[in-house]
Amino acid sequence: QVELVESGGGLVQPGGSLTLSCAASENIFSSVAMGWFRQAPGKERDFVAAINRSGSSTYYADSVKGRFTISRDNAKNTVYLQMNSLKPEDTAVYYCAARSGMFLKTRSYEYDYWGQGTQVSVSS
Repeated sequence: QVELVESGGGLVQPGGSLTLSCAASENIFSSVAMGWFRQAPGKERDFVAAINRSGSSTYYADSVKGRFTISRDNAKNTVYLQMNSLKPEDTAVYYCAARSGMFLKTRSYEYDYWGQGTQVSVSS
């Protein structure tokens, strides 16, 4: 079992930045691919970004490409989501997720473990 704990959410003005962190409890972090998803009220959970086990490959949703950056530190069992140029439509609960395997995936059912989520609100 892998436990994931997100942190770093909060309220930010449009155009601002936030960095989310997701710490994994088990020392298998380097063997799992990681992803970030988000869910706005009344909407489905959407893919945001993914990173492979080594951190050498990343993939982004079109809506965040060029503004968000996913990265990981396997020595610290932590994955990050740097969010710049935030917009009101980025407001959502953000979840990190882990999946066994080497390929990047964008569908939530392809992930095995989930964090509890952290709220990001973008408003003036």
